[in-house]
Amino acid sequence: MVSPLADDPARFVEDALEGFVDLYRDQVRLVPGGVVRAVPAPRSQVAVVVGGGSGHYPAFCGVVGPGVAHGAVVGNVFTSPSTADAVSVGAAAAGDAGVLMITGNYAGDVMNFTLARDELRRRGVDAHFLVVTDDVASAPADEVDRRRGIAGDLVVFKAAGAAAAEGASLDAVVAAAEHANARTRTLGVAFDGCTLPGADAPLFTVPDGVFGLGVGIHGEPGIGEVPACTASELAGLLVDRLLEERPDGAGPRVAVLLNGLGRTKYEELFVLWRAVRARLDAAGLEVVQPDVGELVTSLDMAGCSLTLVWLDEDLERWWTAPAQTPAYRKGALPAGGGVAGGSDAGSGAAGAGATAGSDVGAGAGATGAWGADGGPGTPRAGETRRDAAVDDAWPTAPVAVAEAGPRVVDDADAAEAAAVVDALRRVADVLADLETRLGRLDAVAGDGDHGRGMLRGSRAAADAAAAAAQDGHGGVACLQDAGHAWADRAGGTSGVLWGAGLAAAADALAARPVGDPTARVAAAVRAGVDAVATLGKARPGDKTMLDSGEPLAAALEAAAAAGDALDAAWTGALASGRTAAAATADLRPQVGRARPLAERSVGTPDPGAVSLVAVLAAAAGRDPQEGVVADVLPATPVLDDGAGGTGTDEGEQR
Repeated sequence: MVSPLADDPARFVEDALEGFVDLYRDQVRLVPGGVVRAVPAPRSQVAVVVGGGSGHYPAFCGVVGPGVAHGAVVGNVFTSPSTADAVSVGAAAAGDAGVLMITGNYAGDVMNFTLARDELRRRGVDAHFLVVTDDVASAPADEVDRRRGIAGDLVVFKAAGAAAAEGASLDAVVAAAEHANARTRTLGVAFDGCTLPGADAPLFTVPDGVFGLGVGIHGEPGIGEVPACTASELAGLLVDRLLEERPDGAGPRVAVLLNGLGRTKYEELFVLWRAVRARLDAAGLEVVQPDVGELVTSLDMAGCSLTLVWLDEDLERWWTAPAQTPAYRKGALPAGGGVAGGSDAGSGAAGAGATAGSDVGAGAGATGAWGADGGPGTPRAGETRRDAAVDDAWPTAPVAVAEAGPRVVDDADAAEAAAVVDALRRVADVLADLETRLGRLDAVAGDGDHGRGMLRGSRAAADAAAAAAQDGHGGVACLQDAGHAWADRAGGTSGVLWGAGLAAAADALAARPVGDPTARVAAAVRAGVDAVATLGKARPGDKTMLDSGEPLAAALEAAAAAGDALDAAWTGALASGRTAAAATADLRPQVGRARPLAERSVGTPDPGAVSLVAVLAAAAGRDPQEGVVADVLPATPVLDDGAGGTGTDEGEQR
């Protein structure tokens, strides 16, 4: 297995985005956190902003253009973009009619984009957020709200973009997207796993003689397995399963997407399409402008997915409406580049074959929130988007942003700032040592990206705290800045949760008397754990970081009540946390990306629960081994080939 081509795997997304924008500079421009249309739509048009982690091209930046999206938020590989990035792109894309933000139904995306929606509303932008739930394998039909969003993303993006181009109101665009989501069903199959940039092994492998059925788009293995079969047999399996979920009252006309996941050749898809079409014809269905090609991928995964969309008059009009983006085209735009309202023109399969340098155009009108030239701080191709000035793009929740100006009260405050910086440096060092092993734990039932995400976040937090201390700020302000940086740099669920936790801990430290160190630390840890529980909507027993965080916080509180010294309090609390983290091996995940693969997760502890103990042990200045659940952090892969594969070193908390 060959790792994706890269110069520096840690900069894979930034480098890819710079190359993409350079190729399609007439169609898209770089803004902090992603891309927007190079030529804005009229300000009277509702903006549709899509987004998620990288590794899915053409989704998400490849579908920015007339007829589909006005902007795309781009996260790290298989990791949700941060709240700040979503706010930035949403503000840049929005005109006067509001913005609809759409992602797949994943915990990190839901948290970060919900917070971004709320922040945009605070800024006076009428913003809505919607998730796609088309994956029939990830939850039963009576739990649609728990299903993942996979290739059906494109259908919902297209319906929303076409409705917006017709001049529909924000409420009407939201309704169009909801209607498209309700009529869209997808089932995927994997022939082999995918490999993350810089990794030397795939996230999972598929045993000889079987296919992985019910595969997602984040490197997760299939929910089940079926015997390997011919194209005709696979077509029958996919079509028949999707026909079981035909909506009540649906007519015979369907849109169809046959989607390659990254390594399956177009010729193979054409062979499979021949069999799919025959099966649909036999079922009495009328196929409308099918799309076959790479539409929503999973890096270099070998496999495909089939999507059926049960059309009515509105959905068919939106599906066949013209679109012109870097990677997805359908029909022909009218003169002037706008998408004609009510047009039903189309050209059948569009695929991902658009060429660079084509004349795209867009409606004339005033520029977006960043101005025609992008505004101050807007990066262009060749600049690093993460380091761009985004003063107007930071969320006010859940992470508190420290106020400007000197914040040191006395020498003790300065000493506490130094202690915070030292603690965060230790955390980053420990997470660097555990990065690969945490990734392997996460790969059992997730996407294997927990280790690197935690490392990215902790390093950013340590740097931010050090910068604040250098500027003369105190310990509380340093910790607030650290939380902000962790949330932005890590992205994903882990980023936003650790950011919220650090911010809450900082607030608690500010409120407690300095003279009682054990009670003060206990209150800070309790505040952080409670903030994670509130934002993540999880509880102990769900197989998350709370399963070690809650008993650890409770042990610190009990030690404080008993009058124990801080060192002794940490000893007991970390022991409780280690025991609880190991015990998560017996749990089935109830929330997050691992939930659809719950059975596969049994026997392996939750990586978030394990890493929380390691972080707090390092922060407390204890021996790193005191925070390591040694018997569940093996240096070798946690699964044999064919049983889920090996993980790598990216990072998203579940």
